[in-house]
Amino acid sequence: MRDLSFSAEAGEFLLLTGPSGSGKSSLLRCLNGTIPHVFVSARMSGSVIANGWDTRRYPVAKLAETVGFVFQNPEAQLFNLTVHDEVLFGPRNAGLSDGEAERRARWALEATGAAHLKDHRLATLSGGEKQRIAIAAVLALRPSILVLDEPTAHLDVPGTRAVLRTILGLCREEGVTIVLGEHRTGAVGRVADRLLVLDAGRLVAQGATSFVFAQRELTRRLGIRRPADEPEQPWENLIGEEVSASGMPPLAEMRGLEAGYGKHTVLRGVDLAVYPGEIVALVGDNGAGKTTIVRLLAGLLSPRRGQVLVNGHRPRPASGEVGLVLEDPLTQLFCDTVEEEISFGPANLGRLDQGVVEDVLACNDLSRLRHSLVHRLSCGEQQRTVVASVQALAPRLLILDEPTMGQDWGHLARMMHYLQRGRRAGDAVLLVTHDYKLVHRYADRVILLREGLVAATGRLRHARRPAEDVVKTSAGVPVGHVSDEGW
Repeated sequence: MRDLSFSAEAGEFLLLTGPSGSGKSSLLRCLNGTIPHVFVSARMSGSVIANGWDTRRYPVAKLAETVGFVFQNPEAQLFNLTVHDEVLFGPRNAGLSDGEAERRARWALEATGAAHLKDHRLATLSGGEKQRIAIAAVLALRPSILVLDEPTAHLDVPGTRAVLRTILGLCREEGVTIVLGEHRTGAVGRVADRLLVLDAGRLVAQGATSFVFAQRELTRRLGIRRPADEPEQPWENLIGEEVSASGMPPLAEMRGLEAGYGKHTVLRGVDLAVYPGEIVALVGDNGAGKTTIVRLLAGLLSPRRGQVLVNGHRPRPASGEVGLVLEDPLTQLFCDTVEEEISFGPANLGRLDQGVVEDVLACNDLSRLRHSLVHRLSCGEQQRTVVASVQALAPRLLILDEPTMGQDWGHLARMMHYLQRGRRAGDAVLLVTHDYKLVHRYADRVILLREGLVAATGRLRHARRPAEDVVKTSAGVPVGHVSDEGW
């Protein structure tokens, strides 16, 4: 970031957006003092004043009394065993009485729609459920400034609405200042007071949300989404007729499947299939069982009953036949540089092709970062590195579990146009997401899960297909039509 200045009044709601890697997370970390106190490699000049406190003069623990921070990745701030203990942790450490701590914890869980998870172990939660708990744990401290980095990235529609309703109430009724960084600006853009746009570390636009979103050339160029005219509808209202099988055998299928963890059953009697050449979206609320299906197809979990078949046989982990991109990119990064990470899998399987490596680097906008250390990348850049490393394996079935975290629409369009090329070879993609626009633009078929059961499957009504005149890189690689149309 360079030459960046802005201010926020008490009770103001600021929305921060911009392309992946533009500096949003770095700016947010300056607000609670993790830059420069925790991320010591970051150089900081100038000053940040939060509620009258200079963040360079106070430690993060002290600043936490007034600045609440929700990280982009919920795993970064969850460390207790149970949900109840996690949400109680902050109030207890602030010296509140047991009664007040319990009252705040109960309020925070109810406010985020997570009261039913109170006695669950954190390790058993889905990514979206963990996101709700991370937000609840910060809300329980009742900070005067609340900073959130992509808080809706893992959330379903009910969770997004519950969280936004709560933070908007804190803002309007109690004067809490909100600074929220987000790529999926649809729901937030309707309620925020002011929009700040970053590009390459500079503040390139700011003002009332309607004024900035109206700058179509800017939003198109930076891949910024404008809020849709209408809110998202339940998936049941959007799924139309069933799609008839192509006549080919399924590439992946589940028959009479039952699965779970310990004594907890997640899936019951699930039947589904993914056919060659398809892009299938797996959708449903947090905790419906989507990630469990992902683990079964990848061979990371065995069913209690029923069959799981990929290409006619049981899934074989580490074969390269199924490629899996998990919700948390840090769980899949273990090489030093971007290029090493992308090359590792194919080299390990004895099929490294430098041309493929160059292709996936270009399609994921990573060529300029090929020698960068992966743990110094932004979250969005880390996510693209993981996607590229799995794409380089050329799997028959590619599973993307919530791939939108940290990604602007331009980078998502690049990724999806690359994946569409594999359809001609008979490969398939299973896209697990809450992103309505991504599903409408690219999914051939949708499978809806509700409480461990397949509730509906079929084409989406009025699906919007991307334009044919796709943008290309200098190497001739299609990168997609970058549109800022709603959602």
